[in-house]
Amino acid sequence: MAADGQVGDWGDALAELERRRAASRAMGGEERLAKHRGAGKLDVRARIDHLLDPGSFVEIGTLVGGSDAPADAIVMGSGLIDGRPVVLAAEDFTVKAGTISGSSNAKRFRAAELAVLDRVPLIMLLEGAGFRADGKPHARTPTDLLAQAQCSGRVPLVTAVLGASAGHGALVAPMSDFSVMSRGASIFTAGPPVVAESLGETVTKDELGGPGVALASGLIHNVGDDDAAALDLVRTYLRYLPSSAWSYPPSVDGDDTGPRSLPELLELVPRSGRKAYDMHHVLDLVFDEGSCFEVQPAYGRSVICSLARLGGHPIAVVANQPLVLAGSIDADGAEKAARFIQVADSFHLPLVFLADNPGVLPGSASEKAGILRKGARMYWAQTLASVPKFEVTMRKAYGFGSMVMGMIPFDGQSGVFAYPGATMGAMGSAAMSRSRGDDAEVAAELRQREVQASFGSAKSFGFDELIDPRETRDVLLASLERALHRRQVAPEPVTRIGIAP
Repeated sequence: MAADGQVGDWGDALAELERRRAASRAMGGEERLAKHRGAGKLDVRARIDHLLDPGSFVEIGTLVGGSDAPADAIVMGSGLIDGRPVVLAAEDFTVKAGTISGSSNAKRFRAAELAVLDRVPLIMLLEGAGFRADGKPHARTPTDLLAQAQCSGRVPLVTAVLGASAGHGALVAPMSDFSVMSRGASIFTAGPPVVAESLGETVTKDELGGPGVALASGLIHNVGDDDAAALDLVRTYLRYLPSSAWSYPPSVDGDDTGPRSLPELLELVPRSGRKAYDMHHVLDLVFDEGSCFEVQPAYGRSVICSLARLGGHPIAVVANQPLVLAGSIDADGAEKAARFIQVADSFHLPLVFLADNPGVLPGSASEKAGILRKGARMYWAQTLASVPKFEVTMRKAYGFGSMVMGMIPFDGQSGVFAYPGATMGAMGSAAMSRSRGDDAEVAAELRQREVQASFGSAKSFGFDELIDPRETRDVLLASLERALHRRQVAPEPVTRIGIAP
């Protein structure tokens, strides 16, 4: 037996192993790395180092691809984020433009397979040109998308686009629960050369799939100024989620997790339903200090979807934004909220709805955008959600706008509340008076009835409680603490497996 520190007969084999490992760690070589870094990007291994806890990365498939294609253009392995295991795969553009071969497809498949088997998040870092045009015949082998689809609703699936991502490699982004990109990155079905050849259209990468396109289409949720900022968004997002659908979201202790009155809301939220205010300020007051993390802020802006904490417990918030379309629910907002609700339900995040809207957005443009179908999808998502649900009608919620925001009774809510003077019904009194041609006296009487409607509803137990706005945090916190007692057994994934792209 060799003594400690000696390798005996293993010397040649171990030296060869280290030589090959070093070649893989060299990525595309100094010239290509210098060009990559000169563009303000982190190289693929620096990205992994930034994302994971220091020293926690354990690589898998290091030698795949050999010297001709170090790591076969995708670095894969596992590591820790805030002490919790994750699996990741990161495309390396400095090696054959990050393209996908049969072997690197196998690595991608294995990454997703391990994530589901071990019930940990899967993170994909994208910068690649799709399948490799190497002239090799197509073989009957499993595609990585099959394994990635199995992640949906079972383990968090997160994608970061950190350069140009095209073709097959880009397809994981729309399947992901959360997707981010860095400014200067782009994502598309096919790149500018293919578009020019097939359609005769001359377009830049940014025009085809830069942040201005990817955020506006809803494909990408959030954007960071550079690679590091985008990766920080991934870390932040995962802090709100459990490792899998078989575990609950992690709660935290803090100085700002207890009850407190919110007198500021009386100034912030105007009594008149016709005056606008910024719902973001309400969220910052009601939930734990500094805990709000908005998802898709640039898409469907009349609806806010935000992760937050209440009493240290991670929750998902869906709120109307009166500054945009008076808080009306438009097609994009409904689509965004529907998917956000599905993610929350899949990973056991309680839902809080803050309603202040005049209904779904009417008009020809809204109808062409599919507001009825997308509004119905939002309603379908929230009414099927099995997590604790809470709803607060702040000033108004009319028609279908109240139903999609969880106000309709017997919809599985753990708490339904309203502010005094909150108005509801098929439509507002002003719109009703105009539609019926009421004279001034009748219109005034209708407005007065509308103001008194919340007290009438409270009298007949239309809400669990009519609350002073200053009590909002305390009422929600007490209700949440009670509702979390349903977590008396280990969780299982919801009956509906998967989250619609």
